[in-house]
Amino acid sequence: MKNSTILATAILAGVVAQPAYAQDADPDFFNGVYVGGSFGLDGLDDEAGEGIVFDTDGDGEYGDTVRTTTGANAFGPGFCNGIANGPRAADGCSDDKSRFGYGVRIGFDQRIGDGPIVAGLLVEGAMSDSEEYSNGFSTTPASYTFKRELDKSVALRGRLGVSPGSGRGLIYVTGGLAYPDIDHDFITTNGANSFTMTDDDDWQLGGQIGAGGELYLFDNVSLGLEYLYSRYDDNDAYVVVGAGSAPATNPFLLDSGQTGLRPSDPNFDIHSIRTTLNFRF
Repeated sequence: MKNSTILATAILAGVVAQPAYAQDADPDFFNGVYVGGSFGLDGLDDEAGEGIVFDTDGDGEYGDTVRTTTGANAFGPGFCNGIANGPRAADGCSDDKSRFGYGVRIGFDQRIGDGPIVAGLLVEGAMSDSEEYSNGFSTTPASYTFKRELDKSVALRGRLGVSPGSGRGLIYVTGGLAYPDIDHDFITTNGANSFTMTDDDDWQLGGQIGAGGELYLFDNVSLGLEYLYSRYDDNDAYVVVGAGSAPATNPFLLDSGQTGLRPSDPNFDIHSIRTTLNFRF
């Protein structure tokens, strides 16, 4: 999704392009309350080098190395930023699942004077089917996959744009705060230790920024295309690895009797390209 901004900008330019002939914009366009919805693709950052990190001594600081009784790195086979295809690193990983996102919104636009500038504010509720995975492989062999997905979110965004020509089209930038509920899960082929998810389903704070274009199809219906980048703080949820049926010589137990693990990236990032349909009053 690294080229999302460039792609979205190019598409938006085509959507809202219209003759910029000299005339006053209709003051009824983009001026008042609207309700609508959005539908599109939610893409996840899929960068190399991501995996899971550990807190073996219980001090709350992640970055420790899980070691065997001989001092070897128990996760020597390495990590991947996807879901494991099997217990061995040689089995590889499948990519994150970028899927559809949905949203409903209510907002208000205000045309500034008789000019082309439009300012607005909106509240949006959204859900996403996309799933992000972070994985590590131990020498056992075994795989350990941390999964997270956006269950739902509420966002408050402002937007500022220009409505050229007749005023039926709008090009805008948008940004604001978001408050998401992020679901977490854990998948492993290790059947000996116990694994307890902690601080799951916490509401977190995040931010959003993006750009879009919107065009009136009828006097009270507008269609748009929007790119939105969302970054959510997600460093609370973690898995506690306990003894289970494993002996005291188990690498997860050697340092403090248990180990915490979580994704190496404390942020949950989503790039959304969506269509919007708004009904205006």
